[in-house]
Amino acid sequence: MTGMTRSSAGLSGRQRKALYRAWHRGMRETDLLLGSFADTEISNLDNSELATFEQLLDQPDAEILGWLTGSCDIPAEFNTPLLQRIRNFHPDDLDR
Repeated sequence: MTGMTRSSAGLSGRQRKALYRAWHRGMRETDLLLGSFADTEISNLDNSELATFEQLLDQPDAEILGWLTGSCDIPAEFNTPLLQRIRNFHPDDLDR
């Protein structure tokens, strides 16, 4: 997996921005985990889930990676069904 595979055609401006941010994090591991999830799911997120995803994108890469791999405790405000969905999206990619 090397990068974004989804076109932004048909997405709202907000969805396009979240998709871009998911793939351009700064830490390649987080790019791959969040970006590949966004490629597949961004158009399926409702407004509430998109807001939760945007809040997640505001967090530091190292923290997100720790939450996704299970190496760090997930703070209550980020332990959401969406974060669990992202974790479940990558069952073979995460050492948990």
